[in-house]
Amino acid sequence: MANKKIQTDFAPKAIGPYSQAIDTGNLVFVSGQIPLDPKTMEVVGQTIEEQTTQVMKNLEAILQEANLTFANVIKFTIYLTDLADFDQLNQTYAQFLTEPYPARATIEVSKLPKDVKVEIDLIAKR
Repeated sequence: MANKKIQTDFAPKAIGPYSQAIDTGNLVFVSGQIPLDPKTMEVVGQTIEEQTTQVMKNLEAILQEANLTFANVIKFTIYLTDLADFDQLNQTYAQFLTEPYPARATIEVSKLPKDVKVEIDLIAKR
């Protein structure tokens, strides 16, 4: 199977030269999502909880377009501009998942696009 682009209007359009996701057949690689409203392309929320909720909704929409759910996710990578937000992020993030939880890395970065607090990407398996 050739790599297939995954695209949905229920998640923000790419703000650069990349796809929302690429389906390789067995694995789906979802590009980093930031807390943008897919209709307005404006940042949603000011708190880490609000922004994390929007990011997870965006990721969920892309997974749904690929006929997958968070249960298919095997790895998340989370980028935070402030690791002091780690506990609040975890509380919000966990509301979208069930055990067994996927593998994960969380990294503090100096800045993210549009000055948001969080960006998350993932890998899912069919």
